[in-house]
Amino acid sequence: MRFVSTRGNSPRVSASEAILQGLAPDGGLYVPEYFPYIPIENFAHVTSYPELAYEVLAPFFVGDILEPELAEICAEAFNFASPLHWYNEKESVLELFWGPTAAFKDFGARFLAIAMQRLLQKKRQKLTILVATSGDTGGAVAAAFYKREGINVKVLFPQGKVSQRQEKQLTCWGENIEAYAVEGVFDDCQSMVKQAFMDLALVREYGLSSANSINLGRLLPQMVYAFYASLEVMTRTGKEPVVIIPSGNVGNSCGSYWARIIGAPIKNIVLALNANRTLLDYITTGKYEKRASIATLANAMDVGDPSNMERLIHLFGNHDEFTSEVSAYSVSDETIRTTIAEVWDKHSYVICPHTATGEHVRKLLHSFDPTVVYATAHPAKFDTIVEPVIGQEVPIPPQLATLLDKPSQSIAIKADYKELF
Repeated sequence: MRFVSTRGNSPRVSASEAILQGLAPDGGLYVPEYFPYIPIENFAHVTSYPELAYEVLAPFFVGDILEPELAEICAEAFNFASPLHWYNEKESVLELFWGPTAAFKDFGARFLAIAMQRLLQKKRQKLTILVATSGDTGGAVAAAFYKREGINVKVLFPQGKVSQRQEKQLTCWGENIEAYAVEGVFDDCQSMVKQAFMDLALVREYGLSSANSINLGRLLPQMVYAFYASLEVMTRTGKEPVVIIPSGNVGNSCGSYWARIIGAPIKNIVLALNANRTLLDYITTGKYEKRASIATLANAMDVGDPSNMERLIHLFGNHDEFTSEVSAYSVSDETIRTTIAEVWDKHSYVICPHTATGEHVRKLLHSFDPTVVYATAHPAKFDTIVEPVIGQEVPIPPQLATLLDKPSQSIAIKADYKELF
């Protein structure tokens, strides 16, 4: 299996080469040269999530230096639960927040960190990871790479625009993890990372790579829980589900579209956005126009120029095909609060603001098919938003409580990538 750039001007590479490089030399994102098909029968013997992950990911590592170690990497990376919470026989929530930093980003970040460390040990190289975050990515990457030999991590977050508990997760590490509070918004942080990658002298000097979802090693593992959820729903209901995904940088969504293409029994995928409507406006007008991000309650989705739109547009070829496959709805802050309250009142279940966008879209769909909403973060990370709405405290999961007790440290900088070095 080889991987190519979305922009078509870079050499074909292996999975490991794509993972270490992060961004293709022409500035594009790596995508599979082709998509293999995995029959459902291949999962008949699977008894655990790591085994499922191996079956899904194995075709993408055929002939790769990591192929013999893939099963071990999956077992080490995915050592936490990802249960489906059922409201009733048709409606469920995929809880993706039981990893070390209580967000879905833990799946991709842990796989990437373990894969990178093994590759660097083989090659006797060192790396500097740059990662921009709108809330959850940075914490997951910091946790996954903490104290990993030969890897330094620089986490960039928009100063004052993440929740207090999210910021704590970004800044509590030290050692090989440096946190930078950037004067600006998430898109400024993301732009700094891309600019640094285009500075070839820096790339050579520091061995730069990325841990955002622009990195193939983050995206491939996010296919796995699309298989997991759809197979669970098929087993319980006998029907393919509609999957509803809160979407910001669109990596999570792209992973699920890839999963559907290679065989995940998903009937349809629908994206839930906050007030940042770049993707929805592309669907409506056929013109992709990046813009400044808008601050919302669902802050991890505050992205005005989603990086993985490049992968989605590459996947579907033209606007007509894109609109036939991709649908999205925008959800306001007022509706986010209302939806948190409605779900609590109806199901005695607490959701975060991001998951609330998905729950509102579920309500709009009136689907006759079973529906799954991705719950992307634990609600305890957004206590200042959620607790006033439901009128009570949200218990803090143990893994989050441990991080909140650590001291914080960060460096304030302007939106200039040269201040990172």
